[in-house]
Amino acid sequence: MNNIVANLLLNITSSARFEGSLNMDLNEIAMNLVPFPRLHYLVPSLTPLYTLADVNVPTRRLDQMFSDAFSKDHQLIRADPRHSLYLACALMVRGKVQVSDVRRNIERLRPTLPFVSWNQEAWKTGLCSVPPVGHAHSLLALANNTCVKPTFMELRERFTKLYKKKAHLHHYLHVDGMEQSVFDEAFSSLSSLIEEYHHLDATKARLIPDAPRLCIAT
Repeated sequence: MNNIVANLLLNITSSARFEGSLNMDLNEIAMNLVPFPRLHYLVPSLTPLYTLADVNVPTRRLDQMFSDAFSKDHQLIRADPRHSLYLACALMVRGKVQVSDVRRNIERLRPTLPFVSWNQEAWKTGLCSVPPVGHAHSLLALANNTCVKPTFMELRERFTKLYKKKAHLHHYLHVDGMEQSVFDEAFSSLSSLIEEYHHLDATKARLIPDAPRLCIAT
C-alpha cells in the first residue's frame, strides 16, 4: 500500500521535477477540477498499478492504459466511477506520449463517461516526458466524481455505531477545548456533504441552483 501511495505522489509531482511539453501545476488541479467548493474530493486511479515487488510488470498498450484508468480495478478507493457522475477529470501522463494521443483517447472514451451536461469539456491534461523507471509510460487520473459518496456514507455509518455507544469518546473529551458538540458538528457537516452529492446525482447533470461556486478575486 505504501508503494502505491508513493507512486501516486511521484506521478502527481512529476511536472514539478521533470520537463514536459504540457506540465501541470498543482494549483491548476484545484482550479480546474473543483466547480463547487465543498465537492473537492478527487478519486485517483493509476496505471500501470504495481508495487516494488512486481515492478517488471508487462508494459500496457497506450490505449489500454487510458481505458484502465477509468475501470474500477484501477481506482485507489473502492468505487466504480463509470456508474456515477463526473464533474471533471485530470489526466497526468508520463513518458513519450504525444498530445494527439491524449486527445484521441479522450474523444474515444468521452461517450462512455457520464459527465455533467454543463461541464462536458472538463478535461485537464498534463504531459511529462520522463517515464517511471522500468516503464515506457504511465497515467494518473484524478476524477471529481460522485462515486466517492458511498465512502462517506460508510464512514458516517461506522461513526454512528461507535458514537451511540460513546466508544473512545473519553479519549477526546480529556483534551482541553474539545467538547462533545464538535462531534455533532462533524456529523452534521458530513451528512450535509453526502446530501450535496446525492442531490447532484439526482439532478443528473442539471446545475444546482443554490450551490455556492468558486469566485475569482478581482
